[in-house]
Amino acid sequence: MTRATKIEPAPAGVAASKARLRLWLRILGVSRLIETELRERLRAGFHTTLPRFDVLAALSRSREGLKMSELSGVLRVSNGNVTGIIDRLVADGLVVRAPVEGDRRAMLVRLTTRGADDFARLAAVHESWVDELLDSVPVAEADQLIAKLQAVRERLERRE
Repeated sequence: MTRATKIEPAPAGVAASKARLRLWLRILGVSRLIETELRERLRAGFHTTLPRFDVLAALSRSREGLKMSELSGVLRVSNGNVTGIIDRLVADGLVVRAPVEGDRRAMLVRLTTRGADDFARLAAVHESWVDELLDSVPVAEADQLIAKLQAVRERLERRE
């Protein structure tokens, strides 16, 4: 990381909405910087992409696999976006498709043994990268931020 910048608090009298707007812009900006760095590291170090990583991560959390529609829902993307990634992962031997019993249109997707092993190695490196990128945030503060952002997430998900 390059330089640390001092974050000035919102001036007295500024509306709460302005402070929350500044918060949102800061979250968005930092998220984009981290995502860009992770994309580059995945490409350079593993010749893979962040969307592929995300698909593998979602599948790694479901030993029995996921229907394509479930996978799209978990990733919050369209089925079309996931299909191309799954096609390439199948071709690479990291994922298999299987028909869903009782539903001729649905396909279940799960990691192969090789896919699970490859992802486990990749996930460990990914975790170390994220740790490095966020090492300026003490663990106690990280826990507080996680709790606050989780509360925001839960509130937003209730509205869906």
